[in-house]
Amino acid sequence: MKRRILFVILCVLLSGSFQLLKAQQVTVKASIDSTHMLIGDQIKLILEIEKPKDMDIQFPKLPDTLSSHVEVVKRLPVDTIKLANQDREKLSQSILISSFDSGSHVIPPFYFKLKHKQYADSVATKALMFDVLTMKIDTTKGPVDIKTPYAAPITLKEVTPYILGIILLGAIIFFIFYYTRWKKKNVPLFSKPEKPKEPAHVIALRELDHIKAQKLWQQEKIKQYYSEVADTIRTYIENRFDIPAMEQTSAETIGVFKQNKELIDGNALNEIQHILSLADLVKFAKYTPLPDDNNLTLMNAYFFVDQTKKEEVKTPEREAIEPHGQEEVAV
Repeated sequence: MKRRILFVILCVLLSGSFQLLKAQQVTVKASIDSTHMLIGDQIKLILEIEKPKDMDIQFPKLPDTLSSHVEVVKRLPVDTIKLANQDREKLSQSILISSFDSGSHVIPPFYFKLKHKQYADSVATKALMFDVLTMKIDTTKGPVDIKTPYAAPITLKEVTPYILGIILLGAIIFFIFYYTRWKKKNVPLFSKPEKPKEPAHVIALRELDHIKAQKLWQQEKIKQYYSEVADTIRTYIENRFDIPAMEQTSAETIGVFKQNKELIDGNALNEIQHILSLADLVKFAKYTPLPDDNNLTLMNAYFFVDQTKKEEVKTPEREAIEPHGQEEVAV
């Protein structure tokens, strides 16, 4: 009998110690951001709990109404807040509440359920109170006329169809005007731009001479230097081989030459690979080449143009006619 009494007393003492331990480790709080609100407005209710990380807790399950006069509008997710003590954490949840009855209203306490190992407990917050106010009506003035409704501002969504319609109408008028002029001139409606009258290699060598005279890379204008060299070579490839190099990537242009090996030999292919690949590294990867690379790039450009240029070859008939004509003139 005495043993049973001692066991019961020990259990009560342990339970009391556990309750005391939880009271020291867990802190709960309920607060509102304002104690006054207009009828129908909303205020924020904040539930907070600070606890050890290894303790399991359950936030209060909120119904749609906290009381006969207080309604829950929206429940926001629970946020975790880091504390200086890494063994503890703070959890917080915000709830929007509203009331449509004037007067003072009470928010009842909220109960957090705790669980640590085989023990379970709950901790309650304090009750809150706030006042709901109504709009004051000036009864000293008589009835007034109803104000006319304000004109709502025009939004972009409303005017977008009209803007698109005007643009479409303008495009149709322009096309009709352009088509009429084309019909009168009797020329193709869409035609490729004429190729330059000068040979492609003449234009390319002149541009390379201009780049060389500028001395861009000596002035540390490395990106501009490689851009101009690469654009000159791409333009030359378009005019010489009818390959749209200005619209293609370097890999696509080099791939065309690899597929059509009759266009250029292996040396020219190596030169164009060096020029375009190094230019891409400088322009897009911010690569800083060595001074020898700068000189080599310009030399490769000259060699590529010189090795792949297309020169006019005089036919034997033309060579035979020219001396004959000279003899007749001499006679």
